[in-house]
Amino acid sequence: MRLGKAALICCTAAIGVTLAAAAPLATNGGDASRTPSPDAAALLLKGKQVFGYSCAACHGQGEHEGRLLPGTFSLHVKYGADKPAALEERDDLNPDFVKYIVRNGQDGMPPFRKTEVSDADLEALAAYLASAPLATKHMQGAAQ
Repeated sequence: MRLGKAALICCTAAIGVTLAAAAPLATNGGDASRTPSPDAAALLLKGKQVFGYSCAACHGQGEHEGRLLPGTFSLHVKYGADKPAALEERDDLNPDFVKYIVRNGQDGMPPFRKTEVSDADLEALAAYLASAPLATKHMQGAAQ
């Protein structure tokens, strides 16, 4: 099912919602300087794994044959220098927007059915991408 132009504009406006909505999930009490709670850390780790398995081939930070990956390139063309093209570098992704795009697709991105990305995996992915810069920082610190 495709949405009309007005509905798409409404959903696109959700991009403007910042990390503030996701910060309480990602950290203890919403304080970004503190480490994620165990439950939030597990959810974010699962989201990172889902991203690596289902999303990174198109939306990762790397290149293939000297070119940006297709989804990353598409976002680079769309936003230029205004926003990072790699999803894991973005700090403006709203969990509901991420879930909508994954289920419905957009532009050249196909929709992903529940048999491809389960609801639980989508929840984890949305939480991870909504807090990706913060989550990545904490996960790298924990690995050292």
